[in-house]
Amino acid sequence: MDKGNITGPLSVADISADCDDDVKVRISFKGLPGSYSEDAALKAYPKSETVPCDEFEDAFKAVELWLADKAILPIECSSNGSIHPNYDLLLRHRLHITGEVQLNVNMCLLAMPGVRTEQLKRVLSHPQVLNFSDIFLSKLSVARENVDDTAVAAQYVASNKLRDAGAVASARASELYGLNILAEKIQDDSDNVTRFLVLARDPIIPRTDKPYKTSIVFTLEEGPGVLFKALAVFALRDINLTKIESRPQRKQPLRVVDDSNMGSAKYFDYLFYVDFEASMAELRAQNALGHLQEFATFLRVLGCYPMDTTAL
Repeated sequence: MDKGNITGPLSVADISADCDDDVKVRISFKGLPGSYSEDAALKAYPKSETVPCDEFEDAFKAVELWLADKAILPIECSSNGSIHPNYDLLLRHRLHITGEVQLNVNMCLLAMPGVRTEQLKRVLSHPQVLNFSDIFLSKLSVARENVDDTAVAAQYVASNKLRDAGAVASARASELYGLNILAEKIQDDSDNVTRFLVLARDPIIPRTDKPYKTSIVFTLEEGPGVLFKALAVFALRDINLTKIESRPQRKQPLRVVDDSNMGSAKYFDYLFYVDFEASMAELRAQNALGHLQEFATFLRVLGCYPMDTTAL
């Protein structure tokens, strides 16, 4: 494989441990060119070279094995909440969060040049995107077909020159695959924003010259008020929490707890992911994590990075 000219999606089998030095920042993402993840990468780094990958995990491995400098990962969206499997990937891999990107997603109905909306019999896209465009698509009375990625849908329509099928994808996908935009912003929620994380092999140096966010993951012993105590370390120092997410531990999902009244019981053993508005360069953030470490059984800082206060 020519690592300097990657034209197709990477899979784990494609990745080798060596990589040529490249002047441009190379950003790996899941999907084909024209996907929303690539839009987010280009918003963060307009002059970057993007590296399409088959799966989210392949995007991580591309960075770990020096095929890419950074990876971009969708983590939550305003219409559908958290993307839970990607939280598991953050813990499974040792990459650091170095930035975030908030992308205002513009869902467009695309078709072959000359095709009119009333000629469409079916529309292809990622199942979530089809659900987010339910009101618009219901009025068209078209069949809906699920594919793995919005850009895959656009490419499929274009490469097969389908005149009875459209795709819901980005405006950029229409340019890349030679399709026409029949309608824009067809999503039910016009303010549909997806938050992406930028990941790299090394952390950045925290600063205090702009708003920063810190992401952590930790576990706690079972007991009354333990989670309250954990979150109180931030409240005591006037640190605002912007996100808390719990995920069962994959390797040891159940914990046996002795209850004097009921005997032993099994509970889910959780990982807690927390984002808070403070830089690790601030003493209050350092003290909060030092306090949390007193009763957390596991604590890891996933990254400290500048906040993205814009949407595009």
